[in-house]
Amino acid sequence: MTKCTQTNFDFPSCKSRKVSVDFSGGNITSNGGVLLLRQADAKLGLTRAAARLIPDGRRKSSVKHSAVQMLRQRVYAMGCGEEDLNDHDELRYDIALQTAIGCDKPLASPSTLCRFKNRAQRKAVADMNTLLVDRFIEAHATAPKEIILDFDATDDVVHGNQEGRFFHGYYDHYCFLPLYVFCGSHLLCAYLRPSKIDGAKHAWAILALLTKRIRPTWPDVKIIFRGDSGFCRWKMLRWCESHGVEYIVGIGGNKRLKQFGCALIDQSEAVYKQTAEKQRLFSEFSYAAATWDRERRVIIKAEHTSQGANTRFILTSLDGDPQKLYDEVYCARGDMENRIKEQQLDLYADRTSCHSWWPNQLRLMLSSFAYVLFDHIRRTALQNTRLAQATSATIRNKLIRIGAVIVRNTRRIRFHLSSAYPRQELFTLVAARLQ
Repeated sequence: MTKCTQTNFDFPSCKSRKVSVDFSGGNITSNGGVLLLRQADAKLGLTRAAARLIPDGRRKSSVKHSAVQMLRQRVYAMGCGEEDLNDHDELRYDIALQTAIGCDKPLASPSTLCRFKNRAQRKAVADMNTLLVDRFIEAHATAPKEIILDFDATDDVVHGNQEGRFFHGYYDHYCFLPLYVFCGSHLLCAYLRPSKIDGAKHAWAILALLTKRIRPTWPDVKIIFRGDSGFCRWKMLRWCESHGVEYIVGIGGNKRLKQFGCALIDQSEAVYKQTAEKQRLFSEFSYAAATWDRERRVIIKAEHTSQGANTRFILTSLDGDPQKLYDEVYCARGDMENRIKEQQLDLYADRTSCHSWWPNQLRLMLSSFAYVLFDHIRRTALQNTRLAQATSATIRNKLIRIGAVIVRNTRRIRFHLSSAYPRQELFTLVAARLQ
């Protein structure tokens, strides 16, 4: 490409004033709020603890970029909206990002970050998921009376020949099938899996590990396992019953279930035809498939609208009114799906383009760490503000992506944020709460 030597540009005038542009503005960044991510990270100690889990066999005398610096570089960059390694060709010179990481020199290059990523191993990423659980426990000053563990799988589309990628008939493309576990907005597990498996595979083991980790700290807490019909496996539910874990899961409709609920389904349809108004009727019965060890409680929702019948079944060990359990407990799992979208759409958890398996799992964990930082800001610094329920993308656009002039000398680094920034009071409040 031909190099341009022109440094000054004229544009149409504004109210008889000449408009000109040049590149002499000095150190200016569009990531002036990245220091908020650093403050959240300092409170949690997240990246420092995670960096210790990644093996580093480099000769220390030749190391220019430590593991914790490279980990922060990738996590903070994702927080700023830069998802790819190639972005760091220019981003490594961003003084705002350098300051947040704790450097005053150019950061690691894409090739250095690629080598760092390829050091990922099975034990490291497993320990990183344990770290997520530890931070979840530490976020509670007192033991909660009840926690609901939401399990869900989703598709992670791939476009190359990555290890572990297979065609999935339900999603109709080549993908991975990561498993997520949330408790409210807290992320407890992000586990990459190949897509040729049952959607519930390894969920039982992860639930057992989470219970084993949580119970010693909170011995009296009521643990509830919640999932859609893809996680309705009777052996897993039997384990829950024998270990004091409650459950509420969807169960796919079949002829026998519909026979149990046919009277309610017919009643819902009949009332709709009489009134032309949407009908939602609830009931319950005991049910056991032929392969199950015993009967369990099933709740039926018989709904009829202008679109026809919409019948749903859930299986639960919880006591209470069927409609309340369905509407207030089971349907609340929809919020977890929003958190998964936040991970994939806002923080690029689906950018698993490495050829090898474990580097892709590490990329998923880096997105997870970025999510944890944003969630910490949302829960602790944005309470009772207009952004209390904001997604990571909204928080990024309103609090991280801020224009700033940076002046750096031997004694001080000053961030001069834009005087026209419209959320100055909110930024000040968030920065104070993160101290």
